[in-house]
Amino acid sequence: MTAVGEYGVVTVAGRALSRAQVEDFLYEEADILDAWRYDDWLALFVEGARYEIPTTDYGGWSLHESGSFVDDDYDLLRARVKRLKSRKAHAENPHSRTHRLISNVRAFAHEDKLRVTASFVVHRARDGQFDTYVGRYEHLLLPADDGLRFWLRRSILTHEALPPGARLSFIL
Repeated sequence: MTAVGEYGVVTVAGRALSRAQVEDFLYEEADILDAWRYDDWLALFVEGARYEIPTTDYGGWSLHESGSFVDDDYDLLRARVKRLKSRKAHAENPHSRTHRLISNVRAFAHEDKLRVTASFVVHRARDGQFDTYVGRYEHLLLPADDGLRFWLRRSILTHEALPPGARLSFIL
């Protein structure tokens, strides 16, 4: 793995990508999610991509060995977006108010993909309850003609356990 180089650039699949481009991609995604623009969010994925949230006891092993809160292939991801946009998502009707902070963004070349890690804090307000979700992202991104796209979007919570009443009914 090669990290962002001396001039803040990493080359993947013949494309030079700066840390600023990667950060802008993550910040734009955060804005899209906080605005509940789920069609725009789904457009950030390539067909065949995955969305994963391992359980809080995740130790870097397979999600299928340790369990997960979310383990969506692309078809399940599309279905999740469709449900969240409908009235059938009772836990998110009306939807939560969220605010995301992203920091410590790192980018590495990983075969023909860009491996991105970052820290996150997501604040969620709903039904008089305010929850804070803290963790790190481990993404695999593909460069596309019109920007970056998710091949894998993984949100790893650093909580020992979710607090009582906390839900993952929204996109982390």
